[in-house]
Amino acid sequence: MDYTIKIGGEAGQGVQTIGATLAKVFSRSGYHVFTHQDYESRIRGGHNFYQIRVSDSPVSASRERIDILVALDSESISRHERELSVDGIIIYDSSSLKRRHENSYFINVPFSDIALTHGGSRIMLNTAATGAVLGILGIKTGILAELIKEAFNKKGEAVISVNIRTADAGHDFASSLCINCGFRISSPGGQKLLISGTEAVGYGAVASGCRFYAAYPMTPATGIMNYIAGKEEEFGIIVEQAEDEISAVNMALGASFAGVRSMTGTSGGGFALMQEGVSLAGMTETPIVVALAQRPGPATGLPTRTEQADLLFLLHSGHGEFPKIVFAPGNPQEAFILTNKAFDLAEKYQVPAFILTDQYLADSQWTYDDFNNGKIAHQDYRLRGEELRRLATYQRHAFTERGVSPLAVPGESSCLVVTDSDEHDEEGHITEDAETRKKMVEKRLLKKMPMIREEISPPLLYGSENPDIVLVGWGSTYGVIKEVVDHLSKEKNIAMLHFSEIYPFPLEEKFNYLNLLSSARLSVCIENNATGQFAKLIKAETGYIFFDKEIKKYDGRPFTFNELLGAVNAHIRGL
Repeated sequence: MDYTIKIGGEAGQGVQTIGATLAKVFSRSGYHVFTHQDYESRIRGGHNFYQIRVSDSPVSASRERIDILVALDSESISRHERELSVDGIIIYDSSSLKRRHENSYFINVPFSDIALTHGGSRIMLNTAATGAVLGILGIKTGILAELIKEAFNKKGEAVISVNIRTADAGHDFASSLCINCGFRISSPGGQKLLISGTEAVGYGAVASGCRFYAAYPMTPATGIMNYIAGKEEEFGIIVEQAEDEISAVNMALGASFAGVRSMTGTSGGGFALMQEGVSLAGMTETPIVVALAQRPGPATGLPTRTEQADLLFLLHSGHGEFPKIVFAPGNPQEAFILTNKAFDLAEKYQVPAFILTDQYLADSQWTYDDFNNGKIAHQDYRLRGEELRRLATYQRHAFTERGVSPLAVPGESSCLVVTDSDEHDEEGHITEDAETRKKMVEKRLLKKMPMIREEISPPLLYGSENPDIVLVGWGSTYGVIKEVVDHLSKEKNIAMLHFSEIYPFPLEEKFNYLNLLSSARLSVCIENNATGQFAKLIKAETGYIFFDKEIKKYDGRPFTFNELLGAVNAHIRGL
């Protein structure tokens, strides 16, 4: 069983409400779920959709074929009717759309009338539509009723009751019209965790001990701030909505200097404003974690679409030479683990660490039977309390064999804790001495980088261990490439190399992935950008790895399974 459901309509019609509720019902029923959204950058109007793939087997990407289209407006029909599968159907309300469709695959469900009759208000149209989809699938409304109780708990029993009645009425009406639709499915039982990339980054930050988060709202990074703000009271976190991204990064640096784990987040336009702050972190060796959620540029670009075009911008961010760490998770599981690793390594080596996501990963939802938290790293690398008070002298930027200086918390010692954005001596005071400058660059950069590189994990190999064909991706392309490899491995000797720990570039000692790439008959790099930025990075880092083919998509939309499969097949024909 593997069905795709698309809810289409204008912003403000409840597209996201219906989609998110259905995804929760499916995950709590024990199904595997993958969702992604497509929405315009306006509060009302424009065409939006929420796509859900529900299956009895694990899924990690969207398909192009739609089995059930819930059309809340006429544009959803004109845009997506051609995407229907052979047995696909369209659910619509003819009274709302002011038109009746006679084709057999149209099912007219009067959402508005059901909402008025059983709920007393048209506002419950979304509840009726959600119930109708469950009716067509043959899923009972018990779990939906639980979700309604959770959502409207503070509004009282009366509101809960009318919403449940409306859901049941929508369910029964659609079920009676769709006896022969063929979508009847039975619940496998149990339930799965449903989590998005944004939630996973926020969860990882909270679990890592983040106690200060400053940001200026910018899609698609705002969800991280919202998630962490929801944990403020429970975990004693301070969340500050700054007046701009310059203030946000400097607030986070100030909080980190003062002794707490700190984070900020933004998208490309906001990150452009943070450049001086990024360099300040490098010069003062102040640990900080930054989430950079990509969207298409330049300038405002496509504010609510997806792209992987900020990789080289991030790698070269901040003027001057200093170490940085860049992680690009491919799924929520990696987003959680790598956010934790970013906090740990940022403090361990006193450098900025970055979590590079995009709109697709941020908004997409995955299900897990067991969300493996791994071993959470949460070591305090700072000098505090009695350990600090026993020091007779302290030098913030002391030269050490490893290049990592003692990191003291100001105010907890009689010793002065000082640093400066100008070049400085071991105590942190300004200097222009040439020999000191040379030694500081070596301390900050040349001594730390080899140690940081040792901490970086190699890419994931999925598929054949000695492949003829290697598909290479990074970040959010993980799920769709994985499904393409699963499909093609029935007939081809194929594998995927997925990079999620991007910089410093991983060593070959742990896994000789460069030998695997160079020995393959065909290597293909797959990216959501126009210039092949990751392919350029591999060429620059290795000096000899050149991909045979590149598949690049830059229309602001993610790869679907069918689309990528077709592109890969075009390159491997006759191999």
